[in-house]
Amino acid sequence: ATGCSSIYGGSAPTCPYTVNEEGHGPAWANSLFEDNAEFGYGMNLATAQRRAKLADVIGEVAEVGKDENVKAAAKEWLEKMDDAKGSREAGDKLVALLEAKDCQGERRSYILENKDLLTKKSIWILGGDGWAYDIGYGGLDHVLASGENVNILVFDTEVYSNTGGQSSKATPIGAVAKFAASGKAVRKKDLAQIAMAYGYVYVAQVAMGANPEQTLRAIREAESYNGPSIIIAYAPCINHGVKAGMNKAMLEMKKAVQAGYWNLLRYDPRLAEEGKNPLSVDSGQPLESYSDFILGEDRYNALRLKFPERAEALFGEAEKLAKERYDKLINQKKSFDK
Repeated sequence: ATGCSSIYGGSAPTCPYTVNEEGHGPAWANSLFEDNAEFGYGMNLATAQRRAKLADVIGEVAEVGKDENVKAAAKEWLEKMDDAKGSREAGDKLVALLEAKDCQGERRSYILENKDLLTKKSIWILGGDGWAYDIGYGGLDHVLASGENVNILVFDTEVYSNTGGQSSKATPIGAVAKFAASGKAVRKKDLAQIAMAYGYVYVAQVAMGANPEQTLRAIREAESYNGPSIIIAYAPCINHGVKAGMNKAMLEMKKAVQAGYWNLLRYDPRLAEEGKNPLSVDSGQPLESYSDFILGEDRYNALRLKFPERAEALFGEAEKLAKERYDKLINQKKSFDK
């Protein structure tokens, strides 16, 4: 989405997207702020349609081909076409055979011309909370409800970062932002709970600085899940006014989790289908002071300096809501155990 993610993802001469030793890596595009989900969804539908056509052609080769080795390779690919590693290995085998043998005529030409589609594609839609929680939420919700195999990664800065720090639906109670100069009076939208309510969406909340292993596990699980997935990542931002400095962003994530400000979780519908608990709460009871954490950021400390009585009331309410949010997760987990 147009915003922070597109700025740090596309500012020449650097680029965070790269390839591995085999030359495989992401192809990416930037979309408008308000239709990012629709844009990614369209990319997914186009890729799926093209692969379906390719599967039809390979199916014909598997049925009527004259070379038994090629037929066997075609059948193997059809069996593994929806598996990332398997489709690549089977596809490479099929391409090698077709390139070595002038057989199959037009079918051979079509498969070789579209060989980039042999490997299962991983579709990711990236964007911030201003897009995901707010302006583009309708599209995001449509993608989640579609049942399509699309992954969504939300960088949650809890504010409209790219357009100047305006309050958004992701802004927590008590935080100071543009259009909320005296502290936001209503609670933050709980996107994870909304997504989990579908029951068939993979959902995770992560904070890389707090638990990098949990973050990596969530990404891998989301990628392997054959359906919609959403990962919401806590993202310290310059608009937060982190007193320790933005070079301590990883530590700030850790503090947020330890104070109970941010919860780590994973919800995997596959586990429910196996009769297991689909919800994993990966962060424990708060170990650090909630108040000390939020006052380490100017977006909260500014309210205490300007409106001390209001700050005390809003901060107290925010801490209460944080405890309720964690208790709700624990109760949900218990309910699934039953």
